[in-house]
Amino acid sequence: MTQQTPPSGSTTTTMTAGEAAAPGAPAPTAPTPLAPPFPPLAEPRPLGEHRFWPRLFHDRLTAPLPGLKAFARFAREGSVRPGPEGLADIRHIPYEPGPVPRLDAPTIAVSWAGHASWVVQIGGLVVLTDPVWSRRILGTPARITPVGLAWSALPRIDAVVISHNHYDHLDAPTLRRLPRHTPVFVPAGLGRWFRRRRFTTVTELDWWEASELSGVRFDFVPAHHWSKRTLTDTCRSLWGGWVLTAPDGQRVHFAGDTGYGHWFSRIGRRYPGIDLALLPIGAYHPRWWLSDVHCDPEEAVRAAQDLGARRMAPMHWGTFVLSAEPVLEPLTRVRDAWEKEGLDREDLWDVPVGGSRVLA
Repeated sequence: MTQQTPPSGSTTTTMTAGEAAAPGAPAPTAPTPLAPPFPPLAEPRPLGEHRFWPRLFHDRLTAPLPGLKAFARFAREGSVRPGPEGLADIRHIPYEPGPVPRLDAPTIAVSWAGHASWVVQIGGLVVLTDPVWSRRILGTPARITPVGLAWSALPRIDAVVISHNHYDHLDAPTLRRLPRHTPVFVPAGLGRWFRRRRFTTVTELDWWEASELSGVRFDFVPAHHWSKRTLTDTCRSLWGGWVLTAPDGQRVHFAGDTGYGHWFSRIGRRYPGIDLALLPIGAYHPRWWLSDVHCDPEEAVRAAQDLGARRMAPMHWGTFVLSAEPVLEPLTRVRDAWEKEGLDREDLWDVPVGGSRVLA
């Protein structure tokens, strides 16, 4: 069933583990059990199911797309890329290419190739998120940091998840490297793009729908963003993030590309106990242009709290220069925001490009 976008002012609030008790209230003696999902999770849909979708998904936008006046202002101000001072710190972007951990037992491990591309190990599966191994994407200068994980050194890929069809998240040259039998999980309306390229197991999902592979559940969840790949296909496919749930209940939320808004608290309520949230922190300046579709670092930290996530791993920065903030600023600001909120430093997984972390 398709869930329509509610009014933008609608919110859902939940008490988080970090909220203080009222003055004089007795201290809890045991952890509060996780609330059940609300509404209940949908039954998984079949892998590779062929479905029919609406022609357009404009009704899912949570903010209007920029009009002619906005484009004129953007062109006039010329705030597309940082100046020389903002680019000077490229050499300081953490870059430590290393091997993907080899795990003997099912657990969570993540390895960051750069931008929104992760190797996620969960429930015994190896999952790629928005894989972009190309040096350059359409309309954007070349990478400012090399890919952190050599393609030839990757383990066998069991599945791929795609958040939306923008070129920095859906890269045809990279996807051509995959065997065509690799299962791919994509937003509604994007399946034909993969089937034209002869992928044989393509699962398209609407928001709040799920499918399963080898016991791991793949739920497609909303995001504050949009889709476009050509001059004529604006919002003709959906956009969103993914919640991956292992058979033992461990969960990873991959947010894809998104602005900040009401969806995060709703995702957190529906998928309690998220162990790790992979959240975008870059491509946010100028705010008048990008705030509806890209989180800034402080909003990303707030989103992690709304999700009830135990840990956060920043992404979508330090790879492609997509906007005007200094290249190292997202990392500095997310660290400051995390500290300001009084959160445990060990739970901010700010791995370098090429770095990995394993959930103990």
